[in-house]
Amino acid sequence: MKFSKLLLIALSISLFASCSSDDDDAPKGAYDNGFFILNEGSSDAGTVSFSSNDFSIFTKDAYKAENGSDVLGKFVQNIFFEGDKAYIIAGGSNVINIVNRYTFKLIAKVDSGLVNPRYGVIKDGKAYVTNANSYSAETGSTDDYIAVINLATNVVESKIALNTTGNRIIEEGGKLYITDPLGTDKLSIYNIASKTLEAPITIGYGSDSIEEENGSLFILQPSYTASSVILKVKISDKSVSKIEIPESQGVAGFLDIEDNKVYYTVANSVYSITTSATAAATSPLFTATSDLGYLYGFAVKDNRVFLADGGNFKEDSKAYIYNFSGSLLKELTVGVGPNGFYFND
Repeated sequence: MKFSKLLLIALSISLFASCSSDDDDAPKGAYDNGFFILNEGSSDAGTVSFSSNDFSIFTKDAYKAENGSDVLGKFVQNIFFEGDKAYIIAGGSNVINIVNRYTFKLIAKVDSGLVNPRYGVIKDGKAYVTNANSYSAETGSTDDYIAVINLATNVVESKIALNTTGNRIIEEGGKLYITDPLGTDKLSIYNIASKTLEAPITIGYGSDSIEEENGSLFILQPSYTASSVILKVKISDKSVSKIEIPESQGVAGFLDIEDNKVYYTVANSVYSITTSATAAATSPLFTATSDLGYLYGFAVKDNRVFLADGGNFKEDSKAYIYNFSGSLLKELTVGVGPNGFYFND
């Protein structure tokens, strides 16, 4: 009798542990364990496509599928995450749509205090979103600002004047680093604790892509008049070193970091160097051999390379997923103007 009771107890514990493990691994919603493709759109509202990691599930317009007639807004620009929420910026409509990242059901909208919002990050319950404001490439307007959003109320509570143009933004060690796309040669720095703009770092020509790895910022500077450059800015002392990409290779377009390697694109070719490298790669990992036309979005994740074709910004376009050997794993028909990939696992 004693043995039977012990056996039942052991079986109960085993079954409980098994169920608990299964619950932990269970998807949190229809859009868990996959990736989003952000489609900028044109005169109509942008969209968000979704694919599971194994490509068995694909939803071309996840927002519409879950929210019916409500729209994201024009020129969908960026997604950033916090907990179980995703924040989707529609720059052409001056709105941020807040959804559950796993069900994609709309939770709330931030629809005031924004003027041409671009990119965002979150720190300690607040979102920091760059705004192009009265942006003009011709005049090089310098009235861009960061909107500070209280995520408890979803209200813009203050604005930080940048006194320059600003675009990409990244947070590291309690500071915001903001790139300037128009070539004023500065990397802006905002100290969140002291609420002050620090002296900017002089980095040369205007910059776009920015990533952080092992205490350094990696910034891509495309150039149509000289060699493109990858800058490495050491956060601790603000020292700057650079890697010139041979002008003969062409103009660099995008940069991403994965597993201590820097991946960047030149035309439709993908290159890779280590984060400690001092010179550019001499040959690409591969060159896309699909019908990829205008490369408009790029990411690297889990030994896969994600490329988006901007298309003609009027009709649905394509996203392509490759392995590092250059084999095409999947081609997806997505929305208009796909411009980025965001991973939800």
